[in-house]
Amino acid sequence: MDEDALQGIYNYRRLMDLIATAGQPSEEELAAVAHAGFEVVVNLALHDAEYSLPDERRTVESLGLRYIHIPVVWERPLRADLERFFDDMNELTGKHIFVHCAANKRVSVFMALYRQRRQGWSADAVMPDVLAIWEPDDVWRRFLKEMIG
Repeated sequence: MDEDALQGIYNYRRLMDLIATAGQPSEEELAAVAHAGFEVVVNLALHDAEYSLPDERRTVESLGLRYIHIPVVWERPLRADLERFFDDMNELTGKHIFVHCAANKRVSVFMALYRQRRQGWSADAVMPDVLAIWEPDDVWRRFLKEMIG
């Protein structure tokens, strides 16, 4: 994969061989995602936000990639959102997956929970990837605590 072309995407992080995360990519950056060999784009942000692309699904699918949208409301992440994310990630096992939201904050928490609850990683192993992006606020700290238990 051409990691150099992806480094410019806001808060880009390679988490595992097949999974990378980031904030909102531009259309040009999505083309770089496709060129780098990713097969699926998972978007946890809202479509109607000021940072969103006009038609991200169309852009992603025109590049030959599968598009999955799980709109997670920033102020109110839900267990149902997380469970859908888990189900989609399980279905995508073995695929090159690019997961993004607005700033890689939602994604960092969802990926930490996925790695911990579904892949058996420890909290000590996954939290540095969250903290490299941000210090979760009260809403997201509470969500993390509730979803781990």
